[in-house]
Amino acid sequence: MEGAEKGEYTLRSNGSFKSHQSSAPSPSYSGNGGEPSYEEITEIRQTLGRRMWDSFKRNPDLTVTPKGVIGANGRVFDPHVAAVATTNSPLARKLKGRHLQMIAFGGSIGTGLFVASGKALNAGGPASLLICFSLIGIMLYCTVQALGEMAVLFPVAGSFSAYSTRFLDPAWGFAMGWNYAMQWLVVLPLEIIAASITINFWDTRGQYDHAIFVTVFLIVIIGINMCGVKGYGEAEFFFALVKIVTVIGYILLGIIINCGGGPTGGYIGGKYWSDPGAFNNGFKGLCSVFVTAAFAFAGTELVGLAAAETANPRKSLPTAVKQVFWRITFFYVLSLAVVGLLVPYNNPHLLESGRADTAASPFVISIENAGIDVLPSMMNAVILIAVLSVGNSSIFGSSRTLAALADQGQAPKILGYIDRKGRPIIAILVASVLGFIAYAADSEVQGDVLDWMLALSGLSSIFTWGSICLAHIRFRRAWKLQGHSLDELAFRSQPGVLGSWIGFILNVLILMAQFWVGAWPVQYGDQGPRGQAKSFFLSYLAAPIVIIFYIFYKVWKKTPFMRAKDMDLQTGIRELNLPALLAEERAEQAAWPTWKRAYKVVC
Repeated sequence: MEGAEKGEYTLRSNGSFKSHQSSAPSPSYSGNGGEPSYEEITEIRQTLGRRMWDSFKRNPDLTVTPKGVIGANGRVFDPHVAAVATTNSPLARKLKGRHLQMIAFGGSIGTGLFVASGKALNAGGPASLLICFSLIGIMLYCTVQALGEMAVLFPVAGSFSAYSTRFLDPAWGFAMGWNYAMQWLVVLPLEIIAASITINFWDTRGQYDHAIFVTVFLIVIIGINMCGVKGYGEAEFFFALVKIVTVIGYILLGIIINCGGGPTGGYIGGKYWSDPGAFNNGFKGLCSVFVTAAFAFAGTELVGLAAAETANPRKSLPTAVKQVFWRITFFYVLSLAVVGLLVPYNNPHLLESGRADTAASPFVISIENAGIDVLPSMMNAVILIAVLSVGNSSIFGSSRTLAALADQGQAPKILGYIDRKGRPIIAILVASVLGFIAYAADSEVQGDVLDWMLALSGLSSIFTWGSICLAHIRFRRAWKLQGHSLDELAFRSQPGVLGSWIGFILNVLILMAQFWVGAWPVQYGDQGPRGQAKSFFLSYLAAPIVIIFYIFYKVWKKTPFMRAKDMDLQTGIRELNLPALLAEERAEQAAWPTWKRAYKVVC
């Protein structure tokens, strides 16, 4: 009786108390299949500080990668846990369709395009810039299509290394997982250092320490990621929208300036392709642009990571994958074609190796040269927003990858700590701490720091993309060998296996070209042995790191190469009633007008 009078209280995980009292007979019909419930529930909410403190406590039911999905030998240990955990991933519930669309369109557009392209233009000339970015774009189109096919069938939260583990070699999956994590770990300080370079545009006298702005950027970026995946999605939606509008506006403005419509007037045309020329430093200059181009495209694969966290990848991922093609075409290739027409490669303000000059962005330089007063400041403001965007993605990508590696036993277990808000909080803190490297922006060697981190991040992407293409090739081989048809696939890569071979071969050629440029750079005879060694590691830093990680795990775990007949193609597969879905889609498409059918082919 005393318990009925006073009520029984239960502490909930959200920091509130639930009271069960028998003195109130009013029935409730919510839940329980419509059956009346006479239980009275009283919510006693704790203080805001207490609720925030409790939100950081571990939630033992949440993991980034389902336990038992990928084992040390590439085999799946618990199909039931894999299926349940995949469909109930805590990171998959809060990203909406509009977030995915904006991530696909402008998620990775950052200082690689706006600032580092200046270094590429200086090194190789406008023709090299256009050729390298186009080749990387073709390769990435094939890569993202292959990724889309595997991500729809095997949704993976946190890491692309699972595909290398399952279809290639678990040791290579380990190396790729850490390669991808380290890539994003260095991107945060890299982006913030680049931001300090753009701050110099306004602070021409150097009155303010860069540390002030580094602190502001770190607080904003870390704060966004502490809001969880929803905070990431909302921030990325806004950032991408600003970048998309800016790039489109710049392309239109650049065409007007090139035709003589700027304040200073005068038709430019292809003048700078003749004087000083279309190429700089010959074929080596062209090859040296590849790392910068790869860095600029880094993060394109995030659309697969984000799509794996949506409720219906069958519908959302194909659309997002097709939009990547248009982003490459318009936002990279077309905008850099305009830059090459407006800025000569010998412009003294371009970002050269080991130098961080003011107004380093070729986008800003082209507007400034046209005599437009207000727009250069606006473009620099957009670059700062782009820095926040890519920095935001860097913590998101690295923290999820580290947590996934921890869940698979390939990283310290503490990195897999998931709190009650679904955040891999320890991994987020690790990624955030490495962001403090950005305080090197106040040193005299900020240009050298930028070069080293750019080298590590850029070439890491080549390994990631090549592994995705090769994993898709091996997956298709196993799919056919085990008696499956392509009609059973929920989504098929448009270029198919041929596209994956093209993507893989292009990645290998880029690695070979970078080795040549790194070992024997332009005018290497004037550098001496020490300078030549530095040049090699600037161009090829990621390669020895990946090889060391692979050999270490291969020897330690004695992992086998995965054979096509032994690959597990069932566990973790997305449960889709494909025949019914296809019939429903065909009926829906039959009612579409002609313009919509044509639109859906490319978008």
